[in-house]
Amino acid sequence: MKKIIAIGGGEIGDLDTLLIDKEIVRLAGKRKPRVLFIPTASNDAEAYCDTFQKIYGKKLRCQVDFLLLIKEKEKLNKKIILNKILSADIIYVGGGNTLKMLNLWKKIGVDKILKKAYKSGIILAGLSAGAICWFRYGVSDSVVNTKDSKLFGKIKALDLLRSEKSIIFSPHNIREKEVREKSIKKIILNTPGICLAVDDNAALFVWEELDSRLKKPVQKYKILKSKKNVGIKKFFREKKKVKEEKIPESGILDDL
Repeated sequence: MKKIIAIGGGEIGDLDTLLIDKEIVRLAGKRKPRVLFIPTASNDAEAYCDTFQKIYGKKLRCQVDFLLLIKEKEKLNKKIILNKILSADIIYVGGGNTLKMLNLWKKIGVDKILKKAYKSGIILAGLSAGAICWFRYGVSDSVVNTKDSKLFGKIKALDLLRSEKSIIFSPHNIREKEVREKSIKKIILNTPGICLAVDDNAALFVWEELDSRLKKPVQKYKILKSKKNVGIKKFFREKKKVKEEKIPESGILDDL
């Protein structure tokens, strides 16, 4: 069953997202799941890897491995990368520079391997840049808004969810509310579909299951939270105006 957990933000080392992290591990259904951490967006930051090992390895008792595409590029080939990704139970992508990460992935073919992982049922998770990457588009500070250079721009991502509506993912909404929402409003006026503005300490969990009535797979979702008073807002265009509303705690993705 295909699963994606896209976290809006939070400091993993400060246990901000621990309740969400526990749920990610639980979803694997194994006593000691194999977790692959991909820190490309942070330039393979050593401190980030150490923190991830501390939380997912020591605290959550997972078998942690790392895919260091920048610092260990001389040691890696496509076969090693393929094996690391497809042998994982959970893939977690860290935050950082979304544009740099996606460009590197596409250059060496990691994007295609991650799509295979998704189709094979490996859990895909991540925070900020590591959440944006699974959607069709993201609102990212790694690119400039074409309408206003002071605002964040739209970045094309991996488009794994294939929902009926084009979905744009915007992280950190509660922390960067003013600039995020101004950026979203500029983007959604020129982009079909919806934008999901996700707070820090909140995550969108999307999974695919067979609908017995429709007799076809449907994508369902629910909001995961590690703190109170956080959630997800939907921005959409209606009659040349941008409207916003909180999304329900759970439902069918295509109904948003």
